[in-house]
Amino acid sequence: MAVGAGALLDVYGDDESAAATTTTTVNRSSRPTGGGLTPNEIYKQASDAVVEVQAGNASGTGFVVDTDGHVVTNEHVVGTARTVQLRFAEGGEEQARVIATDRSTDLAVLDVDLSGHNVTPMELGSSAGVEVGDSVYAIGNPFGLERSFTAGIMSAVGRDIRAPNGFTISDAIQTDAPVNQGNSGGPLLDTEGNVIGVVSQIASETGGNVGIGYAVPSDTVRDVVEALLRDGEIERAYLGVRLAETDEGVRLANVIDGEPAAKAKLQAGDLVLEAAGKPVETAADIQNAVAARKPGQELELKIRRGGDERTVTVELGTRPPAVE
Repeated sequence: MAVGAGALLDVYGDDESAAATTTTTVNRSSRPTGGGLTPNEIYKQASDAVVEVQAGNASGTGFVVDTDGHVVTNEHVVGTARTVQLRFAEGGEEQARVIATDRSTDLAVLDVDLSGHNVTPMELGSSAGVEVGDSVYAIGNPFGLERSFTAGIMSAVGRDIRAPNGFTISDAIQTDAPVNQGNSGGPLLDTEGNVIGVVSQIASETGGNVGIGYAVPSDTVRDVVEALLRDGEIERAYLGVRLAETDEGVRLANVIDGEPAAKAKLQAGDLVLEAAGKPVETAADIQNAVAARKPGQELELKIRRGGDERTVTVELGTRPPAVE
């Protein structure tokens, strides 16, 4: 099962893709292959920006991303709390305000007073160029062990994981860097010390690390954080279907009554050939087409039903707080 890597084991549901992961060997040489900083240099550069997050009975990790005192962590770490306690590297503590959260990507943005704290904010790198086999590093507070540093590799890219509200987080990074309860919300770093992901979940039958961890990619983090700071929330477009990848292609496994797809007369079993004029090969092609639009905008889907092909125009709705 996939669980949150926070102090509370948030069960998000089975992740079938994890079973197909290929076992890989970690390169633990003193200097990462292909140059970059040594692990020791990465830790020294990054660790002062990492904070322990305490939200009631839950605890996790966060990291400072700018000099204004904005901190990124997981939504499932802060939950419904409006304020949380942060513990800094030098031992000082501050109360932070929860500015905004996004359950669809399991991200939260906090605001804290940095005066009196020696913190160098972390750089959000690009996750677009990461490749399987790249060395990666995680800093977090597993089981309350502050600023623990672990190393591994990129085990896979483009994974789909389940968000706290039941929707899909696309393009997640999979790593074998050991992460456990308390790592949630912490940074996943490349060999230059840049953040390429936010640790969010582990796949485990026991609740302990078995070498399958997941991080929300930094490109997603950047977009979400900017939107939350600007607008305080994110409204996402909604089609109102469940998808199934079959030997024939992507079909509508379920069309939810009363939602946009049903209003456009789409039916369970429809084979989706194109979305917004582009061929559909995977469920992600449809998900990305919806994600690229705002509520109220239209999306054209070319479908095959029986022996007939047709194009259906759907006026997208607003994503509900959680999957029904």
